[in-house]
Amino acid sequence: MITVDHPRYKWVALSNTTLGNLLATINSSIVLISLPAIFKGIHVDPLDAGNVSYLLWMLMGYMLVTAVLVVTLGRLGDMYGRVKIYNAGFAIFTITSIILSLDPFDGGGGALWLIGWRVLQAVGGAMLMANSAAIITDAFSAEQRGMALGVNIVSALAGSFIGLVLGGVLAEWDWRSIFWVNIPLGVLGTVWAYRSLHDTGVRRPAKIDWWGNATFAVGLTAVLAAITYGIQPYGGHTMGWSNPWVLTGLIGGALVLVAFGVIETRVAEPMFPLGLFKNIGFTSGNAANLLASIARGGLQFMLIIWLQGIWLPLHGYDYESTPLWAGIYLVPMTIGFLAAGPLAGYLSDKFGPRLFASGGLLVMAVSFVGLLLLPGDFNYAVFATLIFINGLGGGLFAAPNTSLIMSSVPANMRGAASGMRATFQNAGQVLSIGVFFSLMVAGLADSLPGTLSTGLTSQGVPVDTANTIAQLPPVGTLFAAFLGFNPIGELLGPAVLGALPAANAANLTGLQFFPRLIAEPFHDGLVIVFWMAIAMAVAGALLSLLRSRKVAPAAEFVAHEAEVKAELSDAQPLSPATGVSEPLDRA
Repeated sequence: MITVDHPRYKWVALSNTTLGNLLATINSSIVLISLPAIFKGIHVDPLDAGNVSYLLWMLMGYMLVTAVLVVTLGRLGDMYGRVKIYNAGFAIFTITSIILSLDPFDGGGGALWLIGWRVLQAVGGAMLMANSAAIITDAFSAEQRGMALGVNIVSALAGSFIGLVLGGVLAEWDWRSIFWVNIPLGVLGTVWAYRSLHDTGVRRPAKIDWWGNATFAVGLTAVLAAITYGIQPYGGHTMGWSNPWVLTGLIGGALVLVAFGVIETRVAEPMFPLGLFKNIGFTSGNAANLLASIARGGLQFMLIIWLQGIWLPLHGYDYESTPLWAGIYLVPMTIGFLAAGPLAGYLSDKFGPRLFASGGLLVMAVSFVGLLLLPGDFNYAVFATLIFINGLGGGLFAAPNTSLIMSSVPANMRGAASGMRATFQNAGQVLSIGVFFSLMVAGLADSLPGTLSTGLTSQGVPVDTANTIAQLPPVGTLFAAFLGFNPIGELLGPAVLGALPAANAANLTGLQFFPRLIAEPFHDGLVIVFWMAIAMAVAGALLSLLRSRKVAPAAEFVAHEAEVKAELSDAQPLSPATGVSEPLDRA
């Protein structure tokens, strides 16, 4: 067994936490691209309006739970030991993966089984994500921290894209295999973590902030759930922003979060140390992280819809095989992440993280401009180049941004800071569902009805039937494209199709008609989406350049020494090797 004093311990810590982060984030996206196979496997009709909520909760349930819990679990890591919480997370994650693969039900029951156990799996994933960066920060010196965080954080970001590829491949075989793949790696990681990792940070006994935890969980869940449900049609409107329940969630959730902020300023040991936001580096780094996460999450959804619903069918791929090929065609983005991430971490140790974090987001913005200019039926070589550049930009940003955030906080607050960073990142993923789907639906609402009506009547569909279909909420068409599903046959029904000439009926239900029909309206929505992504990337780049107000070096040193003494007087070192954490990095 390698002790904390051993020169190789830090590499053991990095390897295990990278595996944990990778598994946790792969599972945030592996279901995303496997939904067609899952819905087919449990016999759920994706076009049934009553099943839209199943789709949304399968998409957002995991991400929502991780967004809500990572701060609490990071804080618990500060209090009871980061490794202890991390190890428990590995075990929970592995056990729930086994249970998910054993779903015994069909239809709505099968969907609820998956949603419920995915929520519990997310608790384990949140334990891993909340404490991995803090464990690495404790194990590595300031000179190597950027490189180590680069490997770890880029593995997490790349995991979300690896999940797309892996989900596409495994879903082609058996939808349950997307959970089977976690089991051997989860068992290995759990045993390895329990045998090899040691708490080397400073543990600070404290009381659990129950009111803070409760108001944060309720408020954030209400807001994020309301934003997600806002994309569903309501009362004759294309979206549900006038739905009383959505408004209640938005307004009520915001008020509860205000109450949370008040509580956190009045308790002795807050779960969310608001004082950290007095540091400009911490605040701007997290704001940039949130904006980048929204833009990145929105890009994932848009590219999957573009490939599965339009480009792949236009190029002769059957709808059943589009998840597999969509994952394969997105590989260049993952390669970009993997190529740039560790390198950016290493270089940021030498030259400082700010320019890399800012430059990475500007590179992402340039790639969004390129994607904006592509036609619906694009040249793949150009598309692959642009998503590779996008991956490079994300990789350049990830590690330096994390280094900026983690190096701006005291050593005994690194668990909470790691959880807060993960909260902004995961909340951005959930927000991207509501923000980008809403923007896309708004873009589709203008041009899709006319396009649908004209396209259907040109094939002999009666005008009344065509107009009825054209007036259906655009979100249904959007979800059909997202799931790689041709809805025309089901919308028209056998009676209408049977009355049409055979050639027209075959054309309507073939591979080409539906994607050609929605390509132009989809591109209208895509223009709005990508302009928003460009604005977010540029804003994040500017935020990454902000610096804290400098103080005199001597005063800074004295202040830091006082902080360290205060930490040591209150803390319980977990190891003889704990010592004093190195001075805060001057990023």
